[in-house]
Amino acid sequence: MTLAYPSRRLPTAAELPGSDETPVDNQLQDDIPQLLKAVLQRIWDDRSDWFFAVDMGIYYHPDRPAIVPDAFLSIGVPRFKGVNGRLSYVLWEEENIVPIFALEVVSQTYNGEYETKLEDYQDLGILYYGIYNIKAGTGRKFAQRSSLEVYKQVNGVYQRQAGNPVWMPEIGLGLGCETNSYGGWEREWLYWYTQDGDRYVSDRELRQQEREQRILSQWETAQERQRRFMAEQETEEERQRRFMAEQETAQERERGLRAEQEVIQEREARLQAEQRLQELENRLKALGLEE
Repeated sequence: MTLAYPSRRLPTAAELPGSDETPVDNQLQDDIPQLLKAVLQRIWDDRSDWFFAVDMGIYYHPDRPAIVPDAFLSIGVPRFKGVNGRLSYVLWEEENIVPIFALEVVSQTYNGEYETKLEDYQDLGILYYGIYNIKAGTGRKFAQRSSLEVYKQVNGVYQRQAGNPVWMPEIGLGLGCETNSYGGWEREWLYWYTQDGDRYVSDRELRQQEREQRILSQWETAQERQRRFMAEQETEEERQRRFMAEQETAQERERGLRAEQEVIQEREARLQAEQRLQELENRLKALGLEE
């Protein structure tokens, strides 16, 4: 497969068919790429140098039909092109930037994903090629196949990469599969992963995580309010105890003062009685009546 073009006017994307017009033959050929695309749109939302397509033709020669992967990723091209976007991926309109990744979901009717398509993507120079097979491990044809196989070009030849997920440093993403629920469908799905092997969650999972985080935050806020209320209650009770203690102290002081006053009054009463007695004695002496 060559990327050299004849010296003539090259057709534009508008003049070329958008795809091979072959419908997908199973739901997963659309659902799996759409999940990868949706997650990528979120995690690379601040980037404009990439393009991910589902069921779009790649034109590499003006006189040859397009190659149409179930999905492909190209890096180093504008994410959005024109008002209506791309009709197809035409290499001579993309500065000959070949997609870096292509994905095929094996058809119910086998379509050469491990042979013909693998050779096509290899010849085109696509660095990574992923094959997802719902029939892996069954029958003679797929008995030795894994549900996900990722190939990388090494010296122009695809070599299968080990691991799940498979880290793709040139892309900055890993590709792997695991069982999870997506769109209410519990089964194995393809996902993007970090270099540490952490899965990028789907939008639904992210919303669920955010909802759970909000609930947790609300619960923690309520707990904090409860703790503050209890602390305020304890503080108020402590204030009440201090107030009661102060009241008791004041009452004790008041009782003490009253007792002192009673003692003083009693002393004054005795003094007054003694004074009256002394006055009486003095009068008697003055009258000569004292014995």
